[in-house]
Amino acid sequence: MPLLSYQLYSSRNFAGLDRTCAMLADLGYQAVEPFGGLFDQPEALIGAVEANGLRVPSAHINLAELERDPSRFVDLAGRLGIQTYYAPFIAPDQRPTDAAGWKEFGARLSRAGAPLRAEGLGFGWHNHDFEFVAQDDGSIPMHSILEGGPDLEWEADLAWVVRGGADPFEWLDSYAPRITAAHIKDIAPQGEMLDEDGWSDPGTGTLDWAALCRALEGTRARLFVMEHDNPSDDARFAKAGATLHARIGG
Repeated sequence: MPLLSYQLYSSRNFAGLDRTCAMLADLGYQAVEPFGGLFDQPEALIGAVEANGLRVPSAHINLAELERDPSRFVDLAGRLGIQTYYAPFIAPDQRPTDAAGWKEFGARLSRAGAPLRAEGLGFGWHNHDFEFVAQDDGSIPMHSILEGGPDLEWEADLAWVVRGGADPFEWLDSYAPRITAAHIKDIAPQGEMLDEDGWSDPGTGTLDWAALCRALEGTRARLFVMEHDNPSDDARFAKAGATLHARIGG
């Protein structure tokens, strides 16, 4: 079973990195996945994870910041034990509108990751929903991104795949060798959990996580990263994530 990790973005609205890491360690989490803003104060991040015996095998970073100063992220990887970085987002006004543009974006990602790969680190893309929406030319951005960057890894956020109108099982089958981590999040039934943007705790929503985890066994995913984009109670969410991981074989 892949390592149980937690995307720290889920707790951004709750006080205290030390408190969050202590909570996760108590629940049996083995690792955390930082997001870009936490690297502004790396000593606080290092202190919190080390004090609670947590690992940091993966992290999200801003693409422009990586392009501007890749050596910074090589150094952070050494200090934190990061093995793989994922770029997680591109703003709407920067998104291409056809297959050629998205293919070039994949190539841009590949170029940005080259200094990391030269140091033995992995680099890839973390999806949202927009990558699965057909462009006017009929192309699907995610296909184009992975085609343009053939050495990119993929951290598959399957709930966003579903929100993008795609079949996650088809994508897991098609790109199994490229998938090195998965975000485990869930979608509430229609009209529910609106105060949490329609997300629900892992294992309590509409996704069949038992079946999805069986499908993930055919990929290279070595991390299951629990995430909720807007929980009203991060402790509740974190506990549900640990419970799901245990139930599916953790």
